[in-house]
Amino acid sequence: MAEQTIVQMPPAARVPRDGVDVGPDTGAGAEASVGVGVDAGVGVDAGAGTDVDGPAEVLVAGGGSTPAASRRAVAVPYRLISWLSPLLLLVIWEALARSGVISAQVLPAPTTVLSTARELTASGQLPKDALISLRRAATGFVIGGGVGSSLGVAVGFSRLADALLDRPIQMIRAVPFLAILPLVIVWFGVGESGKVFLVALGAATPIYLNTVLGIRQVDPKLLELGRVIGLSRRQLIRRIVLPGALPSILNGIRLALTTAWLALVVAETVGADSGIGFMAMDAREFLRTDVIVLAILIYATIGILSDLAARLLERRLLAWHPNYANVRT
Repeated sequence: MAEQTIVQMPPAARVPRDGVDVGPDTGAGAEASVGVGVDAGVGVDAGAGTDVDGPAEVLVAGGGSTPAASRRAVAVPYRLISWLSPLLLLVIWEALARSGVISAQVLPAPTTVLSTARELTASGQLPKDALISLRRAATGFVIGGGVGSSLGVAVGFSRLADALLDRPIQMIRAVPFLAILPLVIVWFGVGESGKVFLVALGAATPIYLNTVLGIRQVDPKLLELGRVIGLSRRQLIRRIVLPGALPSILNGIRLALTTAWLALVVAETVGADSGIGFMAMDAREFLRTDVIVLAILIYATIGILSDLAARLLERRLLAWHPNYANVRT
């Protein structure tokens, strides 16, 4: 009689419900020792350190490759695509401008804009205006961030503060910057105070909203556990509430960076005598489309760099969090 070989298969993985794995805890010792592992894209753990996010991928364990190396190999094309697509857009833009399909008066070529940037840098105008805009944005963001986080903490912890403050803040948040601008000019004039005020207003509301949201989303079971083990109110806030609210607060900072730059654009295009926005409005009077496009690209570049800095901060501060441990910037 032919000898029969019995192969013991690992228990079927169960799909997590509401982000919590409800399947059996097999431990590291119960991993399948199979040469080929297939991740079906549903977050099933195929071994220690091999969880893969995104579309379904096939990881072949062979040739000395490790799961981490396989993840890096899969990630490289997507990173390249994320940088190649803007470069491709620039190439198409340059070709259309050079061929005359797009008039230079309507949209100058990227090389023309680069040449203009060199001229303005050599004259000292571009560094001067860029530093002024950065100073306004940084000052307003720090003030708005402090006010927004303080109000968010107060409303998040106090029902009385919620009743008193939340509705007026929501009303202010719904008003566009352009609608507030005339009143700001009446209050502060056309000096620096009005511009910083608009930037602070733009930064405060996203941080306020996300701070309140983060505090209220802390798991009540963790708070109850903290009370059971004897943590004081201050210890509960420091060890449970603030770490639990930190992801939402950092997300609010990223949103606040965007709205702060939008507010700065509005502030600098009306009643300003310096800054990137003023440079663009001054170029409009002389039909200098290349300078206007340069100002737009500077705003976009600064916005991308500030968001990248916020993501790096998020990655560093949330290294302990399972949802952020393997996030690539």
